Amino acid sequence: QCGSRIADHFARLDFKARTQRKATIAPTVIAVNTDQADLTGLRFIKNDFQHRVLLGLRQTLGHGVGKINELGAQLAKEDGDKVLEAVKVSPQFYETHAFLVVAGTAGGTGSGALPIICRAVKERYISKPVYALAVLPFEHEQTTESRSVYNTATCLKSIYDTVDAVFLADNQRYVKKDASLISNIDTINRMIVEPFYDLMCAGEVTKAKHVGARTIDAGDIIASLEGWTTIGLGRHELPSFRFPWEIRKRTFREKALESFRGTQALDATISDLSLTCSPKDAGKAIYIISGPEKETNMDMVKSVADYVKELAANALIRGGDFPGEKHFIDVTLILSHLSFVPRIKDFYEQATQYAQEHQGQIEETKKRIQSLAELGKDLPTLE
Repeated sequence: QCGSRIADHFARLDFKARTQRKATIAPTVIAVNTDQADLTGLRFIKNDFQHRVLLGLRQTLGHGVGKINELGAQLAKEDGDKVLEAVKVSPQFYETHAFLVVAGTAGGTGSGALPIICRAVKERYISKPVYALAVLPFEHEQTTESRSVYNTATCLKSIYDTVDAVFLADNQRYVKKDASLISNIDTINRMIVEPFYDLMCAGEVTKAKHVGARTIDAGDIIASLEGWTTIGLGRHELPSFRFPWEIRKRTFREKALESFRGTQALDATISDLSLTCSPKDAGKAIYIISGPEKETNMDMVKSVADYVKELAANALIRGGDFPGEKHFIDVTLILSHLSFVPRIKDFYEQATQYAQEHQGQIEETKKRIQSLAELGKDLPTLE
C-alpha cells in the first residue's frame, strides 16, 4: 500500500510536469501489490492490468500476505514476469534513463518483493541503473511491531547489493501529530515524492524558458547516486506580488538578502532530508536551485555551492539551476554514498535480537502446547 500510493504520486508529478513544463518525467508508473483493495484506491495510475499488477491471487485471494515478507518474496519470484512484461510494453520504455522501485519496508509485500523485483529488472535490463526508494516504518511500528523491524532489516540487507542506490525515506520525519491518520499518510507520501520533481524535470524540458544556465541532466544524477542515499527539498517563499521596481535591488541590504535566500532554502532542505544523517558522511552530493530567473543570480548560486561544500566536505559535488516556480526559491539536495546511517544500524541490531528471541519463543510455545496436550491425554475424545 505504501509503495503503490507513493508511485501514484509519481504519476501525479508526471501529469503536472506534462501540463506545466511540457516534460515527461515518469513515462511508465506501475503499481504492484498482493492486496486488491490497495490497488483499487489509486487515483493517478492507469486502471488497467498493465499498470496495476496483482501478485499471488491464487495464494492470497487478493488480501495481502499478512506481514510475512518471505511469502511476499516467493510471490514476487513466481509472478515477477508480470511486472517485467508491464514494463516492456510501455511505448516510451527505451527512452527511459533508469528504474525506480518503491516500497514500504515494514509490510510483507513491499519488503519481500522489493529485492526480488529489483534483481529481476537489473538482470533483464543491464544497461539501465536501478534505484530503490525504501520507506522506513513509523516510530510506533518500530517499538510495538517486532515483525516490522525484522522485515525492514532483511529488506535493506537484501536490497543494498542489488541496486545502484537506495533512497531512504523515514516516515517518522514527516509526521504531523495533530493531523488525522488519512491526512498524515497522504501528506507524507506527497512530501516523500516532491523533492524529485525539479531534478527529474531539469533535463527533460523542451522549452527554452525552462532551461537553466547550469543544467542538471540525467547523466549528472546517475553519476551522483550510489549506496545509501537521502533527498530533501527546502523552500524560501517570495512575495506573491511585487512591482517591477521592487524586484530590482537598490540597497546593499536588499542585495545581501537576495543572496541569503538560497542558503535559507538550503537550511530548510537539510532540516527536511528524508533521513537523519550527517552530511559529512556523504561521498557524493548533487543539488539544484530552482526559482524565478530574475531572483536567481551568481551570488546566490555561489553562496549555496559554498554552503553545500562546507556541509558535505568529503563529497564529490555537482550542482545546477532550474527556472522553476514564480514565487519560491527551492533547493533540492541529494546526499549519496553515505558511509554511516544510524537508523539502519538500529534496525539491524533490533532485528538480530528479535530473530534470536523469536526462535526461543517458538520453542517455548511448542513446549507449552505439548504440555497442555499431555494434561488432557486421559480424557475421552468425542466422536
